[in-house]
Parts: sequence; C-alpha cells; structure tokens
Amino acid sequence: MTAMWGIHNDALGAELVTNGFISIGWDEIGDVRAIGRDRSTLREAVARTYPGGKPGAFPVWAGVLHRFAYELQVGDLVVAPYKPDSTINFGRIVGGYEYVPEARTHRHRRRVEWLKTGVARGLFPQSALYEIGSAVTLFRIRRHEQIFQEFLEAPDEAAFEAAATAVEDSTTGLVETAPEYGLSPTLDEEEPNADRIQQHTQDFIVRTLHRRLTHEQFELFTTDLLRVMGYQARTTSYSQDGGVDVIAHKDRLGLEAPLIKVQCKHTTVSQGAPEVQRLVGTLSQGEVGLFVTLGTYTREAQAMERMRQDLRLLSGSDITAFILGHYESLPTRWRDIIKLRRVYVVDLPPEEQ
Repeated sequence: MTAMWGIHNDALGAELVTNGFISIGWDEIGDVRAIGRDRSTLREAVARTYPGGKPGAFPVWAGVLHRFAYELQVGDLVVAPYKPDSTINFGRIVGGYEYVPEARTHRHRRRVEWLKTGVARGLFPQSALYEIGSAVTLFRIRRHEQIFQEFLEAPDEAAFEAAATAVEDSTTGLVETAPEYGLSPTLDEEEPNADRIQQHTQDFIVRTLHRRLTHEQFELFTTDLLRVMGYQARTTSYSQDGGVDVIAHKDRLGLEAPLIKVQCKHTTVSQGAPEVQRLVGTLSQGEVGLFVTLGTYTREAQAMERMRQDLRLLSGSDITAFILGHYESLPTRWRDIIKLRRVYVVDLPPEEQ
C-alpha cells in the first residue's frame, strides 16, 4: 500500500528539485545499512555519535533515520514544504536508501521523481498545513492524505482551488480567526517555536486574503498596501485582457518616471509566463510592471523577471512579509480582517529545543 510522507529539508533548497532526491542530516552516523534494522542498536549508535545531544532526542533521531532507510518504499509519495519561499513540492520515491559519502552535507538520500513543485501553500486547508508543519524531520501524513492526493490527481491548480473552496464554504463558511500566537491545537502538542509560529501566521494571512476578500477588494487592499509603503497609488477601471488594476508612483502628481502598472491576481494558483507577458505588453518607456498574486510563479515566469529590469513579481510570501512590516500602518478596515497581535516568542536553536 502506497504511503504518504512529509519531510523537511531547507538545508539544500533548490538542489533537491534540480537533482531529484530527498535527504536528511546526521551525516556522522554513516551508512545506516552498516548498523542494521534493529531500532535499539541504531539508537545506541546515535547516542555514541552525538554525545552532546539531549537523551530524549536520541529515540526521535534514530526513528527518523530508520524510517528514511527502511520504512519509505519505492512508490511512496512525499510532501516537502520549502520554508524560504513558502511553497510545497510533491514527489514519488523511485529509489532505495543511499549513503553518499562524497556529498558535502545531507548524505542520507533517496531518489525522487518530482510530480509538482513550487506549489503555493494557500491552496490547502489550514489544518492540512498544520499537519505538514510537524517539528519532526520525517513523518507519516495520515489525517490529510486524501486532500493532497486529490491535488495530485486534479487536472490543474485552478480546478483544485475551485473544488477545495466550494467544499470549505459548505462546511466551515467564510469566517476564520487567527489562532493566538499563530498556532493551533492540531499540532499534536508540539512545543511552539519562532519558525513554526511565523509560518503559521503567514499561512493565515494568505488564507484570509483569499477567503475573505473579493477580487475587487484585493485590488483595493493592494492599493492601500502600496500607500503605506510610501507610494502614491490608485485603482483603475481598465480591465481588458492584460489590463492594469492599480497605478502607482513615487511623486505626488505621477509625472515622474517610473510609472508602476500593477496587475492583481486574487488566487493561490501559480501564474505562468503568458499571464505575466500580458502585463509586460502594456508597458511603455518609463513604465514598470508589478504582478501581485497570493500564489507562486512558474519557472518560466520567474525567468522573465530575471531577464527584465522593468518587471517585479510578488508572491503570497512577499505580500505577507510586506504586511508584517507595515501592519500597524494599514487602514483599520484591513486590520479588522487580518487580526494579528505582536508578541515575543522563544527562539531557540534546534539543538536546544
């Protein structure tokens, strides 16, 4: 029976997708196959290798190593959240356990065929995001396996987004409140830390903007966000294909270059090069384009941004960063929808947690 696993690995980043593998740390333990399948023996080896670690951590570390080497099977699915850009990668295991001694780090590896990459977290229910936010490096996904499977089987992201929204509207309605400190009781009593709180808060912001605003309201929100960031901004009624939703500029009269033309996409679906090209097609000399969405961008769209000096792509992750940096300055009507409170949280390194 095919299983679904969640795995966290921000140490290698894009290399995982480019080279087609997943990996975990604890390199000093060496090839797990040389230690054997016995959990007690593996736990003792971990304790010997890391004498400075906490005794309570040894069974957890040994469990992760055992699962990675022996329990993951060819054909199993993996869900890999990527924290730096708040996306999720989906793949299928296509190879057995390998120990790669020449690798600079994360030498425990499994070959993976990536099925969908760079997927926006906002496509999924908050409860599903909580489950894959586990503090454990490698874990079995059980409660929300079906929703992730449905995503993989959907014809495209737009169809999945529409279906997921319809289901949620019929079960929970449109009102969602921010959990205090950005957490939820569905975290299986894991202790909170700064990274998880930050991710949960970002998820809440994207989800609230998607679920509580209409497209027209999202345009107005983007206008206000640009204003508190120091720009003069106004919405426009120009709405034909490739149209511009917001006009922004630095000078008060809008007579000095550059003039910023903003396209808003109120969706968590990844935006491709054709969508971005429609905005680029509206630009004249002295104008720059700003594309704003709650989702992410395909590689082709990102390549366009790298090639042009007059184009900037803002993802859902970028928007949340700007909101958190200017939250107190946002108009009350938006703060009443995105309810946040500034708090201090414990920020210990992983080895001290």
